[in-house]
Amino acid sequence: MVLITPVAAIKVNEIRDAEAIEANMALRLRVVGGGCAGFSYDLYFDEPAEVDRQVEIQGVKVVVDEMSLMYLVGTEIDYVEGLQGAGFKFNNPNVKSTCGCGSSFSV
Repeated sequence: MVLITPVAAIKVNEIRDAEAIEANMALRLRVVGGGCAGFSYDLYFDEPAEVDRQVEIQGVKVVVDEMSLMYLVGTEIDYVEGLQGAGFKFNNPNVKSTCGCGSSFSV
């Protein structure tokens, strides 16, 4: 399904603790229409739905809906810090191209 690096898992847990997010909430990753290349990622805490695919990676519960899953198989969630700021980075082997700013993609 998807992978999460140790660095990203630590950051997710830091956010969970800082925002006092309940333990039953999972990290939801989904693909939504938008951006100049057609699709973008949406990452947030949410209650798992019965129809979601669920996996626990590095101590983080991750859920993905069936529609998004076909675009996300093999995707690695990482957290990077650099000169342009810090944030989650998605290494998705299914992406054919990204927009100039890197916030959206096409498959």
